[in-house]
Amino acid sequence: MKKGLKWFDDRLIKLINIGMKSDFLDLFMIRLTHLGGALSITLFILILLLFGNKRGKNIGAQGAVTLAISQTITYAIKSIFGRQRPYNILKDLNTFGIILKDYSFPSGHTSASFAIATTIAFNMPRLSIVAFILAFAIGISRIYLGVHYPTDVMAGMFLGVGTAIITQIYIKDYVLELIRRFGDF
Repeated sequence: MKKGLKWFDDRLIKLINIGMKSDFLDLFMIRLTHLGGALSITLFILILLLFGNKRGKNIGAQGAVTLAISQTITYAIKSIFGRQRPYNILKDLNTFGIILKDYSFPSGHTSASFAIATTIAFNMPRLSIVAFILAFAIGISRIYLGVHYPTDVMAGMFLGVGTAIITQIYIKDYVLELIRRFGDF
């Protein structure tokens, strides 16, 4: 099975990173990938918490909890598996000058993006398609930029969705009650 996953990863990353390469996508993917980064996601959550209506603040609070859980699990798994980034292993990848010091598996940008997309889907179903398309595009950008294997991105997808589901089912009501005690939610 490990051999099959390696073949899948190697083929798909080369298809996306090398086969799809264009000047437009080079610029687009570099900008798009930042939407799944810590700064953008944190800013989005803060804007919802500070300026959102009741629904927006609830999404912000639920998103903050979901992100805390998903990113804690993501970085614990990264340290356990210690998977090297594809640009350190595969030859001829387009690297775009990106050098990261942490490990590859799973994708943190993707888990964060899918955690937020799933939280939005639970609370604003009409926006779910847009949220999931954006999250998926962020995951693809990570492969395009050569910083993640496809299986890193898939693991990030499952992790983000899974933590959002767990938060929705088991934790959300406790968090919202706690926050209601401290503010106008």
